Amino acid sequence: MLIYIGSDHRGFQLKESLKKFLKDQGYEAVDVGNERYDENDDYPDFAKLVGRAVSQDFWNRRGILICGSGVGVDVVANKFKGVRSALVNNPDQAYLSRHDDDANVLSLAAEFTDEETAKQILKTWLATPFSNEEHHRRRLEKINDLENV
Repeated sequence: MLIYIGSDHRGFQLKESLKKFLKDQGYEAVDVGNERYDENDDYPDFAKLVGRAVSQDFWNRRGILICGSGVGVDVVANKFKGVRSALVNNPDQAYLSRHDDDANVLSLAAEFTDEETAKQILKTWLATPFSNEEHHRRRLEKINDLENV
């Protein structure tokens, strides 16, 4: 599984920590930026890169996005066809986002999520498969139908 990760300046420190955590766990992570701390950068630029990459192969790719509130990157990522981004605050929510909703992008709020909690969220999110239960598939199909309107 290929994982794309990106953040603006408010999420930069957490992104760097999670990128190392991913590599230590044996995952291949592609950092789309920012490559350095820049207080004048804009979250849509990085969320667009992750969203686009995941949308090109949404069954086999995952994304991780981080900004101050997590909301901005989540909104941008969900603009891309096939992307189901979830703004997650704890490991239980991470589990449900994968198990029930087959989320393929994880959005995190750097201002409200400490590093250890973020690692637990990420670990849970990556380890949880989609349940593939009929009622969850039905709901996701309704979401997919909206992308074709």
